[in-house]
Amino acid sequence: MNQLDYTDKMDLVTRQLGNGGVFLNTGSLDAPNTMTIGWGSVGVYWGKPVFVVMVRYSRHSFKAINEMKNFTVSIPLHDMKKELGYCGTRSGREGDKFAACGLTAEAAQSVAAPIVGECELHYECKVIAKQSMEPTLVCPDILQRYYGDGDFHTYFYGEIVNCYEK
Repeated sequence: MNQLDYTDKMDLVTRQLGNGGVFLNTGSLDAPNTMTIGWGSVGVYWGKPVFVVMVRYSRHSFKAINEMKNFTVSIPLHDMKKELGYCGTRSGREGDKFAACGLTAEAAQSVAAPIVGECELHYECKVIAKQSMEPTLVCPDILQRYYGDGDFHTYFYGEIVNCYEK
């Protein structure tokens, strides 16, 4: 385990978010869930290092992250396009995505949500704020392209409490 400053691998995180996505993990070891996200950001909010993730109300992960108040982000540094594709197109309501993809839910070091054992880079986060998307403040072209069905996101601001490479 190699402890990192959350900024050490930012170029890799940004590149992977925009090129196939990363795993957003919620739940617990007893009931793990993962989904693929391609939208997110890391920055400083309220003087704290924060990973911001967006989750639609309709997603299975929404309930878990909203109730548990923590999540992890696992970033693959090798090709996991097949697994990311599966986890980005299936719901945890339909079954165990970890099992379906041959992924291992491992205990995180600082939060209840698991990490994806096959990934090398991990961020562990505690939710410190959440914000519902306000549709009237979104550009019309974005609304039309991404929210035609009215299924908006909630932004979850997760204080990064741990970052490491396995």
